[in-house]
Formats: sequence, C-alpha cells, structure tokens
Amino acid sequence: MLLLLILIFSIFINIYELTEDIIIDSNLTLEEALKGTKAPKEIIENLIIIDVRYYSTDKKLHQGQLVIHKDIKEDIEAIFEIILKEKFPIAKAIPIVKYNWSDYDSMSDNNTSAFCYRNIAGTNRLSNHSFGKAIDINPFFNPVVYPDGNVSPKGAKYDTTRPGTLTENTPIVKEFIKRGWRWGRYFSRYADNHHFDKP
Repeated sequence: MLLLLILIFSIFINIYELTEDIIIDSNLTLEEALKGTKAPKEIIENLIIIDVRYYSTDKKLHQGQLVIHKDIKEDIEAIFEIILKEKFPIAKAIPIVKYNWSDYDSMSDNNTSAFCYRNIAGTNRLSNHSFGKAIDINPFFNPVVYPDGNVSPKGAKYDTTRPGTLTENTPIVKEFIKRGWRWGRYFSRYADNHHFDKP
C-alpha cells in the first residue's frame, strides 16, 4: 500500500511539473541569437540553439536558451535534465546577444551562457566559448577567484552554502567531469568556478 501511494505521489509530481506555468526567459531564433557576432562562417555553421528548463532563484520553472556547438547537444541536454530534476537554481539562461556581446555584463547579471566569440581574458587566444564548446553557470554565484583574492565579476562572492553555487559534490559538476569536460575551478592561474568546457 505504501509503495502504491509513493508511486501515485510521484506520478502526480511529474504531471504537475509538466503542466506548471513556465516563465520564458528567452525565445530567440538562431539567427536572432547570432546577430552581430564576428564569428566566421565555419564556426557559425556548427552552432545550434536549444531550449533549456530550470528552476530559477524565484523557485519557479523557467525556460531559457543556449547557443552551443552541435557536438555537445547530448551532454548539455543530459546535464540540464539533472539541473531540472535536482531543482538546482539557474538564475537565467539568455544568449549573450542580449548583452550586446559583453561577456562581463552577462556574468554580472548572473546569466548562464555558452557561445560568445571572444578571446580568453588577457590573451590573444580564442576561448572555447568562441566555438560554442564552453558554458558558464551562474557566474555571479560562481565567480573567477584570483590568487590575490580579487574576483570577477566585481561584487560577486563564492559562497558554497548558497543555492546555485557549484562545488565538487554538486551532481552536475560530477556529470560534467564524467562526460570529459574540464571545470575551470582547477585552472592553474585562477579558479574559474562557473566555467566548463569540452576541448
């Protein structure tokens, strides 16, 4: 009897989540999401846009979008299934075109994003974001922390007790690593806590 009640409750929860009102954070076409990018054609032709669902910091169900390389679609969709199931809060997920291609403005707004044609900060080398093979998750909750204690974006704080913050024990971190992604927290020059990429 108890198992039957648990099964009924589980079905009810799944039905509720499917019928729950969804707040749309982004609803762009790929063309709209790439407007103004300086990326060359050979990069653009490998990009796709996908819808992702998540519970935001308001604890309500949202739908956003990510522009990614087509080869990582399966990984990102699987990871966002975990994000949704675990109710790991994602503040928002909006293509960076909405921030006039400013990675810093996107980070300051705690925006989860992927494609952005740009160099690695302080270098002349293209970031993996330039190919759509990197993602930044809640960058204001998971800032870059430099050896001298400075953080980027300014005003951010890496507080592992705050929901939406990534740690070694976060299920999505484990899933990224299992799938062969690098976590920027382990970079040698600084801890890029929000960054994951797949070379």
